[in-house]
Amino acid sequence: MDSFDGFVTGLREQLDGPLPGTSAQLTMAPSYRMTPEQARVEGKSCREAGVLALLFPDGSRVHVVLTVRRDELPDHPGQIAFPGGQREAGESLRATALREAHEEVGLQRDRVQVLGALTPLYIPPSNFCVHPFVGVTAAPPALCPTDAEVAHILRVPLDHLLRPEARRREPWTLHGSTVDVPFFAVDDHTVWGATAMMLAELLAVVRPLYPSLTIPS
Repeated sequence: MDSFDGFVTGLREQLDGPLPGTSAQLTMAPSYRMTPEQARVEGKSCREAGVLALLFPDGSRVHVVLTVRRDELPDHPGQIAFPGGQREAGESLRATALREAHEEVGLQRDRVQVLGALTPLYIPPSNFCVHPFVGVTAAPPALCPTDAEVAHILRVPLDHLLRPEARRREPWTLHGSTVDVPFFAVDDHTVWGATAMMLAELLAVVRPLYPSLTIPS
């Protein structure tokens, strides 16, 4: 990757082509979500949400923005997510992702260049069809938690997430059952579930832009 402009050009080309899709998402799915039918939004009567995978340069590295939910929340406490939320009436899903990013982390929407979309993902527990969009800013954005649900903002280098040691797998006890759960290790955080599935597709899209890394297929 010679420059961030070159990265953006390459990423746009990757997003314009065939996407890795559900097969990439399922590489980071818990063992109870291992069928394509469970992940696809087609045929689902669901609520719709838009999320933003925001990328930006910092020095020679490209980072992605993730949020950490507050520990005291009744739903998904402490979990990691992309900025995003539920679609409002009359709003495009792209607009939803940008609005929610502004509301959650203070992102200035006019600074974001949306390059394209990833594959939508169905989330059974919440009955959401989530539509992820990929956007970039030309410089590190000034961000801070601006929503009651957001505790922290993570700025994670893509090359860290692309390395084999970032992907881990452990047996967890969920809802009284032992489940094999893959996750991304990010400092002291674990990125798993729907966020990890969407992140897996994003990493499959950017993988060709990091030819010097040894990356798992």
